[in-house]
Amino acid sequence: MTKLITGVEIRSCFGESEATFEALVEGRSGVGELRFPDTARLGVNRGYHVDDADSQALLRASDWLSDCVASALAQSGIDVMRARVAVVVGTGLRELGAVERLDEPGTALRTAQLHFNEAVRQVLPDATEVITVCNACSASGHALALACDLLDLDEADAVVAAGCDAMSESMLAMIGRVSDEPTDQLRPFDADRMGVLLGEGAAAVVLERGDRPRIGRGPVLGEVLGVGLSCDAYHETAPQPGGIARAMRDAHERAAVAPDEVDLVVAHGTGTALNDPTESQVLAEVFATAVPGPVVTGIKGSTGHTSGSAALMSLAVALEALAGRHVPAITGLRRPLTEAEPLRLVTGAPAAVPVRVAQVNAFGFGGVNAVCMVGSTS
Repeated sequence: MTKLITGVEIRSCFGESEATFEALVEGRSGVGELRFPDTARLGVNRGYHVDDADSQALLRASDWLSDCVASALAQSGIDVMRARVAVVVGTGLRELGAVERLDEPGTALRTAQLHFNEAVRQVLPDATEVITVCNACSASGHALALACDLLDLDEADAVVAAGCDAMSESMLAMIGRVSDEPTDQLRPFDADRMGVLLGEGAAAVVLERGDRPRIGRGPVLGEVLGVGLSCDAYHETAPQPGGIARAMRDAHERAAVAPDEVDLVVAHGTGTALNDPTESQVLAEVFATAVPGPVVTGIKGSTGHTSGSAALMSLAVALEALAGRHVPAITGLRRPLTEAEPLRLVTGAPAAVPVRVAQVNAFGFGGVNAVCMVGSTS
């Protein structure tokens, strides 16, 4: 069954969707000094923060999520009082930052607030259900897959797939332990990359059934052709090439797309020692017979690694390319690593290439992988 995309909104360190895409095309980086008091103890001093009206709000990720869900639904033009609308939220950390502040005087937090049911129902009180999926860095890719399943099973007329995460001190401390020195900027696929830096944000995408009359009045932005998944459980953090390749091939099979039909790959591209060469090797293998092969970009050099929202943020960029806008270059990439030499990396300046089919990669801890295929309907 066809799944139409009829609304999309993101929130990143640059702001909302249009501001974010403009920054990506201009090659800007949103990296800045961390807004935490003891960065020396964390071992990290830079990150990609969202600018909040209230930067001290307890449930920051929930606030961004509410805004993105409301905006995406408004774009879709769906009458939420008449349609069955479900929401699936992918996250890596949930509201972990709020838990870390429980020792502050006057801080109160209910367990239910760690999930996102209340945040969603602030803007969609009649949602048929709100599901939170905690699947590391590929979480919103898995949310998209589950959203497609709900439509296939006729459990909903429309589903909002979403993702969100805010930085937390414990997550920052973890990445600070794996670098010899603090990373200055996330540099995807660069030979001199120093490691990952965290970003923050949220994203939401509205899916409608394509086998029935439209229930929304908004324009169709594209369609989900298929989502490929794998869980290889190879290692807590190290990627496994076979598991990643299975997810890509599963996505192609579900989408009924051959490698030479893929025009664009929005890569996971975390700027880490292991992800980038592994992802490069698998892309070179999967697209070995495709000539000249897809162009490859990635957004984390500009936005940081936004964890649970990363997959859908990349999908939003793919939708812009499907609409005819330029493909952003990879911010922070100066000297491509050897394993990426076979790839058509977008470097230096945005690429003006026609895109009808795009692939979006998202890989998580423990080999929890999600690869989404999206296509143009025009």
